[in-house]
Amino acid sequence: MAGVVSGLFRYPVKGLSAQTLERVALSAGEPFPFDRMWAIENGPSRFDPAAPKPVPDISFLILMRDERLAALEARFEEETQRLILLRNGRQVASGILSTPSGRQIIEQFFAAFMTDRLRGRPKIVSAPGHTFIETGDKVAHIVNLATVRDLERVSDRPIDPLRFRPNIIVDGFPPWSEFDWLGKDITIGPVRMAVLEKATRCAAPNVDPKTGNRDMDIPAALKREWGHMDFGVYAKILTDGELAIGDALRLQD
Repeated sequence: MAGVVSGLFRYPVKGLSAQTLERVALSAGEPFPFDRMWAIENGPSRFDPAAPKPVPDISFLILMRDERLAALEARFEEETQRLILLRNGRQVASGILSTPSGRQIIEQFFAAFMTDRLRGRPKIVSAPGHTFIETGDKVAHIVNLATVRDLERVSDRPIDPLRFRPNIIVDGFPPWSEFDWLGKDITIGPVRMAVLEKATRCAAPNVDPKTGNRDMDIPAALKREWGHMDFGVYAKILTDGELAIGDALRLQD
């Protein structure tokens, strides 16, 4: 059975909005390019750019705790590494993340925008080769659109799949069949991946990524209906190649 890729996304700055992609070039052993490459430190944390290791997500501004972030649209220019922030369609800040002056502009914006949620001065942090996934793994996050529909069925409401912050959305499979891929390899277009583990959900998907409203309890719904709090899977990229919308996903023998 084969399904198709219906969405590709990355999140250059952890906690900010998704960047929609039509295609993306992937490298073996690496995450999506520029995915969660930067994070906004909420006051001093244990993150050391000289020796980067995973630290708890609550060290940073994140949608799970700071739903006001959903009021911002983040645009990222890959060629210049410029981050542009918009609110209600109007630009409110712009800075090149690879430069100290550019980061300072963005930090000053968040110091004013998130003032009542800060534990100290906000600081944009990064480290070469590091991705701000709490586990520290360089993986792609895959969500099955049929599983989203099944959750919509029991919740009796539409659910934006971007609540789960996927890199890849696939369609054409039965709901929950992605859990059958665990420990197996898949190919998406020309790219081979190893499906490693389920994604266990915290409170982050409870926040609508478009409105910022904390209007659901998705972990509780998953536990009540299916006896677990897992949604989506993580996969390691095994080969180089370019993914595109419409590429087929196939389970390998």
